[in-house]
Amino acid sequence: MSDLFDLPFEEDDDSRQSAVDSHQSPVRRADPVGPPAPIPTRRVLTVTELTVRVRDLLETEFIEIWVEGELSNCRVWNTGHLYFTLKDSAAQVRAVIFRSALRYLKFKPTDGLRVVARGRLSVYEPKGEYQLVCEHMEPHGLGARQLAFDQLKKRLQEEGLFDASRKRPLPVLPRKIGIVTSLDGAALRDIIQILRRRYANAHLVIQPTRVQGEGAAAEIARGIRAIGRVPHVDVVIVGRGGGSIEDLWAFNEEIVARAIAESPAPVISAVGHETDVTMADFVADLRAPTPSAAAELVVTAKDEFIGRIDSLRDRIGAAVGARVQSRSQRVHAVSGRPALAGFPGRVAMRGRHADELTHALSRLTRAALGTRERRLQLLRRQLDGFDAGRRLAVIRTRLVSGEGLLAGAIARRRLQASAQLGTVAGRLDALSPLAVLGRGYAVCWTGDRTRVVRAASEVSAGEAIRVTLSRGEIEAKVSRTE
Repeated sequence: MSDLFDLPFEEDDDSRQSAVDSHQSPVRRADPVGPPAPIPTRRVLTVTELTVRVRDLLETEFIEIWVEGELSNCRVWNTGHLYFTLKDSAAQVRAVIFRSALRYLKFKPTDGLRVVARGRLSVYEPKGEYQLVCEHMEPHGLGARQLAFDQLKKRLQEEGLFDASRKRPLPVLPRKIGIVTSLDGAALRDIIQILRRRYANAHLVIQPTRVQGEGAAAEIARGIRAIGRVPHVDVVIVGRGGGSIEDLWAFNEEIVARAIAESPAPVISAVGHETDVTMADFVADLRAPTPSAAAELVVTAKDEFIGRIDSLRDRIGAAVGARVQSRSQRVHAVSGRPALAGFPGRVAMRGRHADELTHALSRLTRAALGTRERRLQLLRRQLDGFDAGRRLAVIRTRLVSGEGLLAGAIARRRLQASAQLGTVAGRLDALSPLAVLGRGYAVCWTGDRTRVVRAASEVSAGEAIRVTLSRGEIEAKVSRTE
């Protein structure tokens, strides 16, 4: 507008409009006689091309963004991908988190949960909708680990894995003890030291495994199942020393909890210190504050059992002593009566008589054993006379001799049969009609070979006949007969 006010007042409207036009179009003013400006070509985009360009712009501009919102319409498809909607009070955006990223979440996304999601913007081309492709998600205001812990605890509690009715008591005298922990930790050394001092005859089965870090939960579960396959394992200790919540998190995984619940032997959970509480503590048959306390719990039953045995032994000893003392006092009282005077002497005589009888019985027993032994020696010598080995050797010799005689007889019989066969074959060959034919004779048959022609009168002129020679046959026709 300031340019318009700079124009001279004496110019008319046409010159003023010309000046305005020249100001807005300097190119036409510089070259008033040139060719007209070309009309720009109209570019028509297909829907796909437009969507692709929009997608490219979004993906290059919004590479990594953080979005806060409330989850809605959460659905996991058969492909394993989670589709949901992020919304607030005024807007919403569709989102997806693929299976490869979903498995790393420490909690289960549910409707109504407020989260903070990290991802990138993209466009779903078939519907022309832009969506947020999430790569990470965490609850807003509540840690992902704590949320995952609460969700898993609620689910396992509903399944009854925490019920007191399924808790099994520890064996009184475990002979074989399984231990699932790290070889490098102090927990294993503490357990072995206590068991060696208080239960030296226990058989330990150690399954080394990682107890923290990525993949540790799967290794712990495999270790528990491996210990469960060992025959006659009475109790299993699963645990590790203290650490941060991140270090102990492997014992909060569902795979470890279910492996403990499926263990055929009772399980003691000994994770961290007394203030540390993990999912393994709720599922295990017994919780120990520390690994050392777990070893103490294993041997406590033995100590109680041994203490009870010692108490019973003392009570039995005291009862037997009192009974013996009572019987002794009664014997002394009875032996002091006049009617029982000389009773010890009679007992001594009875004892002597018993000794004499014992000596006589021993002598008779030794005599009977000697007689039996001599009889046994005689039978053994008679048995040696009937030595089966020598008899078998004689029988074997006779069999060999008989086998030779049989083979010779068979050979002679074969020669005789061969000679007879040659003689009979020569006689048969001499009598064979084929031999006669071989000397130049022939056999004449009727045309149908039903009979042999022996006279010329048996055929007529023009009749077909067959002539058998020594080699081959001739078919002929009778021209005349004589």
